[in-house]
Order: sequence, then C-alpha cells, then structure tokens
Amino acid sequence: MKMEPADKTDIILDSIADGVFTVDSDWKITSFNRAAEEITRIKRDEAIGRHCWDVFKASICESHCSLRQTMETGDPVVNKGIFILTSSGRRIPVSISTALLKDREGSIMGGVETFRDLSIVEELRRQLESRHSFHDIISRNAEMMRLFGIMEQVAESEATVLLVGESGTGKELFARAIHSLSPRHEGPMVTVNCGALPDTLLESELFGYKAGAFTDAKKDKPGRMALAEGGTIFLDEIGDVSPALQVRLLRMIQEKTYEPLGAISPLKADVRIVAATNRPLEELVAEGSFRKDLYYRINVVRIVLPPLRERREDVPLLAEHFLRRFSGLNGKSIHRISDGVMAVLMAYDFPGNV
Repeated sequence: MKMEPADKTDIILDSIADGVFTVDSDWKITSFNRAAEEITRIKRDEAIGRHCWDVFKASICESHCSLRQTMETGDPVVNKGIFILTSSGRRIPVSISTALLKDREGSIMGGVETFRDLSIVEELRRQLESRHSFHDIISRNAEMMRLFGIMEQVAESEATVLLVGESGTGKELFARAIHSLSPRHEGPMVTVNCGALPDTLLESELFGYKAGAFTDAKKDKPGRMALAEGGTIFLDEIGDVSPALQVRLLRMIQEKTYEPLGAISPLKADVRIVAATNRPLEELVAEGSFRKDLYYRINVVRIVLPPLRERREDVPLLAEHFLRRFSGLNGKSIHRISDGVMAVLMAYDFPGNV
C-alpha cells in the first residue's frame, strides 16, 4: 500500500522533538505535530482549524507576531525567545523560529513555526542562580561567598556592624540580610540616609521631637530610633554625620538611650545598629572630622564589600538576572545577551557598581 505524501509529512513532523505548526493565509492552523501537543497540552484536533493566536496566547501574538513578520517580509525569524500559555494557563518559555510555506510554483500558501520548550533550561538557570545568591545578593566571587558564609554568625550577634564599600556594592542588601537572619527579624528595619539631610533635620529625623521643641512642632513626632524599636536601624553614609550629631550617636550607642528634641528625660533604645560608609573613616578620624570613640563603637564587626571590577565573574550572572527582571517588567521576551555585548560588559570597570 502506497503512503500518501500528507501521511509521510505527518510522520516526519511527529518524529521531531520541537513543536511544529503551519498556518494558511487566513492564519488558521493546518498542521500540529505531536511535540506541539505535548508542550501546549492542546490536542491536534482542537488546534487545527483555529487561529494560531487563539491556541497559543503568546506574549507577542497581539503586537509583534514573528510569523506575521515573516509572511509580510519574507525574512525568517530564528531562535526568538517568547512565552506561550498552555491549556491550563501555565506560562512556558519557548524559543521560536519561523519560515514561509510555499507551493510547488513558489507561491506563498502560509507559514511554519517551530518552537522549543525552554522550561528545563530556565529551571537549570534558576537553580544555578540560587546557588550563587544570598538574600537577593547575587555572586559567585570567592570573597563574596566567604561573606555569605559568615552572615548568619554576624546576624545572631547584637554587635554593631560597619559595612564598608563603594556606592552600589550592596551595603543596604547586606544590612537587610543581617536583619532578616537576626533574632530581631520580626521587628522593623528602618533605614536612614545620613548624607541626604542637613544636620538639624537629621537630628529630628533620628530622635524625633516633642511638641513645642521649635516653632512648627505642633505635636510629638517619633524619630526613626523609636520606629526601629525591637528591630534594626541602618545608618547609611554615617561618614557624612557632623561632629555635633556624632556626640549624640555615641551616647545612644554607649548608653542605649536618647532624647528627642525638647524632651526632659531620655528614652531607652532597643535597636540593633548597622552602619555603612563609602568614605575612609580611618582617614576622617586622623584628620579630626570623625570621632575616634564613635569609630571604635561602630567598627565592632567590619564587613568590606568588594567593588564589581574586582569580581568580574559576577557580571554574566548579574546581566542575566537584570535581563530577565526588566524584560518581564517591560513586557519583552529577551532570553540572552549576545557574545559581543557580554564582551563589552566584561571589559567595563563599572564605576557605579551595581
């Protein structure tokens, strides 16, 4: 018995591991192979005769259809990353390629699209990233991994921590990790950027004030110290604090008490202090602009964070992480960074770090 050409085509298509479907000039599906059924969980009989966008509900169907682009321009699309929805509504990452479908005379009769399930690849990528991440901090650098290893021990202590590093090296992420791992994790974590406010505002912001303390103080206002009660306060850019305010911070750290502006009695401070700086505090102490006693009080546990230029092995990990993050936020389906772009990133010094 002689086999019909259509039967041969179906057998060939069903032997392919990638999903394959074809459409006619009206965008209705004319063939749908076994792999397409397995990936989408949609039966062949249910797909054939329907418009392709009704079957796939892909992230590019409405505005950037690759198959439409190919049928309009004649140019194929190769290995473009997108997402499709299965019959159960599950979102699956796939890589698609498209081409024109022509008859014997060379006339366009439709289009063909192949798609490869990237779920396993994405899962392996997530597992790889999880091995190189710690509380939202991504790194495979040996020094960073060493710091990850001591974080639990640091967090369990009540000792004041000083995080030292350039802007963008992850000081606030480390502070949040310390808080999350500490016995105080159920309490609040309050961040104060000491370099963002003038001295008078910073003092009232930190310690609060009583009604009548100054002209516009109509009622009591709790400071960040009070808001951080039972938790952690993160003093970012502590090297920018004025000498006058340094005295008050020193007393608070030494005696665990502070006075709101206009108060006549001190309040107890039940907070863990994590401080950070991108300035050389030792030099500031030597020149007299930062108190030596305060420096020793905050420099109990010192963690120095390396800049990105000293851990270039992290650049591909970070690039992939931000590519996925911002692709999703902007409704894009970009799955990889070209070798040329990665070479440029690897050669850059990243003065602002991450």
